[in-house]
This record gives sequence, C-alpha cells and structure tokens, in this order.
Amino acid sequence: MTTDPDVLLRAVERLRASAGEVRLPLDLDRAPEARTARRELEQQLDDYVLPRLRALDAPLLAVVGGSTGAGKSTLVNSVVGEEVSRPGILRPTTRASVLVHHPDDARWFTGTRVLPGLARVGGHATDVEDPGAVRLVPSPALPAGLALLDAPDIDSVVQANRQLSRQLLSAADLWVFVTTAARYADAVPWELLHEAADRGTSVAVVLNRVPPEAMEQVRVHLATMLRDQGLGSSPIFTVPEDELDDGRVPERHGSRLRGWLHSLAVDARARSVVIRRTLDGTLGSLGSRAEALAAAGRQQVDAWRVLERGPRTAYQDALESVGQGVQDGSLLRGEVLARWHELVGTGEFLRSVEVGVGRVRDRVTAFFTGREVSSEPLGEALQTGAAALITSHGQVAASTAARSWRQSPGGRPLVEAHPELGRATPGFTEQVERLIRDWQRDILEMVTEEAGSRRTTARYLAFGVNGLGVLLMVVVFSATAFIPTGAEVAVGAGSAVLAQRLLEAVFGDQAVRAMAIRARESLLGRVEELYAAERARFDATLGEVDVSEDALAELEAAAAAVEADR
Repeated sequence: MTTDPDVLLRAVERLRASAGEVRLPLDLDRAPEARTARRELEQQLDDYVLPRLRALDAPLLAVVGGSTGAGKSTLVNSVVGEEVSRPGILRPTTRASVLVHHPDDARWFTGTRVLPGLARVGGHATDVEDPGAVRLVPSPALPAGLALLDAPDIDSVVQANRQLSRQLLSAADLWVFVTTAARYADAVPWELLHEAADRGTSVAVVLNRVPPEAMEQVRVHLATMLRDQGLGSSPIFTVPEDELDDGRVPERHGSRLRGWLHSLAVDARARSVVIRRTLDGTLGSLGSRAEALAAAGRQQVDAWRVLERGPRTAYQDALESVGQGVQDGSLLRGEVLARWHELVGTGEFLRSVEVGVGRVRDRVTAFFTGREVSSEPLGEALQTGAAALITSHGQVAASTAARSWRQSPGGRPLVEAHPELGRATPGFTEQVERLIRDWQRDILEMVTEEAGSRRTTARYLAFGVNGLGVLLMVVVFSATAFIPTGAEVAVGAGSAVLAQRLLEAVFGDQAVRAMAIRARESLLGRVEELYAAERARFDATLGEVDVSEDALAELEAAAAAVEADR
C-alpha cells in the first residue's frame, strides 16, 4: 500500500464517485451482468474499502457465510458461548444479518461506518426480520477487536437474501466459509470462493458435521479443492458429526476455531496481516473491475449512437426522396397534367413548342389577350401532389426509424414503450398542407417582388400574380427546367418548358432561374424543418437514455490513480 494513506483514500473516493456516474440503461445482451457488477463494486467500496481505509485500526469483521442448513448460526453461537443468532428451522434459515461485537467496540458498528445501506436494529431476534437491516448484538463473551457477522444463506431461495449474503461477504476482512461433508463440493459456494481467491480475500473454512469415519478423506479432498482454487493457505477447521450441547457445538469440537478467532482479536499484528491481505487484494481487483465496467459503458455508448443514427438516416433519406420527387417531373403527371392542359390547351399552342420554342416568347401576349385564364385548378392539383409526396415520405420515415430501433441492440424496449413512434404525429397531414400553403404564399410574394414595375405590363396582367406563381411551381417541379432556347424538347416535357418560357416572357431567363432555385430551396427547407420536428420525438426518447462517455474516461483515470497509489 502507498506510504500516504490519505492519497489512496482520495483516489478510491474518486473511483467510487466515477463508478456511480456510469449509466447502463439500454437492455443489451450482457447489460444485466454489468449492472450487477457495478452494484457489487459500489457496495464493496461503500461497505468495505472506504471504511477500512478510513479506519485501519477498526475491529476485524469476520463474516460467517455458507449454504442453507450448513450450521452457520449454530457455529456463531458456539464461538460466542451464548445464543446470539437464532438457528432456523424453515428454509431459508438465516433471513437477516446478525453482527456480534464486544460492547467496547460498539462505536465502530452503531453508525454507518460499515454497511451504510443497512439499518441498525437491536434487541432479540423476531419472527420476521428485515433483510434490509443488521441486528447488532453486543456480547462481552467475544473479545474486543473482533466482530462476527452471521450472513443469510448464499444459496437462499429468496433472491434478496442471496444478494445480501454476497454484499456482506464483500464487506468482510475475513470470510469464514461454513460447509458440510455432504455439500462441500456444491457449485454455488465455489463460485464465491473463486471470487474470493481472485480478489485476495482472507478465507477460513469450517467443515461441519463430518462423519468421524470419513473425516480424513473428506478433509484431504477439500484441501485439494482449495489448493486448486488458489486458497491452499486457508485454514480448515473440522467439526465432527455429534449431538449438540444445549444447541451449540460441544466445546471439544469448537475450541480450535474459537481459539484461532480469539487469537486474531488479541494479536494486533496477526489481525493486521489478515486485514491488509484482504484490503490489498480488493484494491488490486479494482482496476480490472473498473475496466470491465467501462467496457460495458462503451457498449452502451456505441449502441446509443446506432440508435441515434437510425432516425436521422431515415428522415434524411425521406428529405432526399422529397427533393428528388420535387425536381424529377413526377408531380407533373396525372391530375396536374390534366389541369395544365385545361390552362394552355393541347392544340396549336403546344405544337408551337414542338416546332420551335424560340418563337414562344413573341406569341405569349397575343395568345392570352382577351382569353379568360384560371390557374386555380392547376394550383390545387400541384398543392395536392406536393402534399401527398411529403406526407408519404414522412410516414415512411417514421416506420423506418422505428424499425431500425427494433432491429438494433437495446432499441426494441424503447419502441415498445413508445409505440406512437412508428407513425407520424397526429395532425401530420394538416401540418404538411399548412406547409404547402405557406410555401405558396412565399412564391406569390417572390413573384410580386420580382415583378416590380412590370406589374402593369400586358404580359404580367395576362397571368396575374396567382397565375405566375402557379407557373413558377410547375418549373420548380420540373426535371427539364432551364433547357436552353432552341433545344429540341420531347412532347412529354413540353409542359414544363412551356411554363418556363412563359415566365421568361415576363421576367427574363436569369430572374426565372433565380426564383425557381429560391422556391425549391424554400420548399425543401420547410420540409427539412417539418421532418426534424418529427425526428425530434425519437431524439427526445433517446435523450431520456442517460449514457455518458465522459464518465467512462473518468472511471478509467480514477482506476489508474488507485493502482498507482496503492
């Protein structure tokens, strides 16, 4: 350990703070295990590492743990010499934790120095004990400097008991593992023993209720298993199967364990060795545990970015599709084309376009003079077509974005919690219609502004501001706009070119070009804002998913500081 305990303490406090900032909200494949590991790391820092660093001279805390029915409570009562923990009859047996300490050591345990998350209660055991509390039992039979904590069963059928047992074991300076001749090879306790070995926890093993004839064989086998797990130096205390004496292990069978524990209590040096061994081992494990937590956090960040990218891509594709639909001429078909023909006719005037578009400019005024021209039906058809295009792609974007979330790690629960994301917002169609009306108003203002002094000319009056606005919409929606004068034009493209030429007759070709570009950019800008508002629903949902990349960097830096200072 570092020569300056205060430096190490501050480093561990920084690690604790940074671990608490790591968020794992997305339901990824290994997220439950990562959340459990984070909780256990935080608990061990709170329950053991920080309290021990702040008080290296505090009593040694030995946690007695083991499987259901192993005889933990009976063993604790036998070591103390009186009934301080009531043995259970029904399963689960030990339901709550009992901490036995010498009266002179009460100050170390009555506060929240260790196990701050558990309430303190006193008095005798009750029929119903709270797993969220630890019952403190002062006993002069236990020497000062040592405390025994009787923990719930590590394999309890009650999940809360299992979690509490793991938490208490992680808070121990010394783990007294109690097992029996019939159950010493069970898988669950060995998982915990393996963790204890990896973290350098001091462990003592009590082999309880061993038939005398199998004593040597079982003890040798257990010692071999401990050695294979890296726990070969752990002392083994055997208790033969025998009748209890007033509910406790007979003195002749329990004296060796009691004597060893009492020697730790009275020998400050021996006690310090056990404490520092466990503390050093736990500190040494913090780096890899923090690294694993940071890796889980990065998976969350990566998954979050994938989720964030899905709706953005869906609505960007929708905007690009609208942009393509606006200028590929697809809107100038069907109803729009029919209304266009009603406006300009399909006979002599359109044939003149085929013969030579260069002569159109000179014939515009003569063609329309004295003729009643109504552009309203064409304008309505254009409005309907454009609205349908924008609405359709907006609805597709919503379903595509939701589908991308369902297919991405961690996204399905978000869609299930917000099924409305798979559809455009209520009133979306009305928003699109309002968008088109607002855009048409911009076009009329643009035409009026551009006309200036031309508003009294025969050519301007032949169409009026509404008619010219509709013609500009036709040009905006055309794939053949700005074809040079004199170029050959197919019959199917004649409508859009004709609209362009009619506008040029009033404004000139450069002005028409500029107005068409401005009008198209204005429309797509409005659509982009509308789609951004739709996408914002996904952004808001994802904004509630709290992942922080900065917290991961801080966690790694804090873990490195602990490693450097220990």
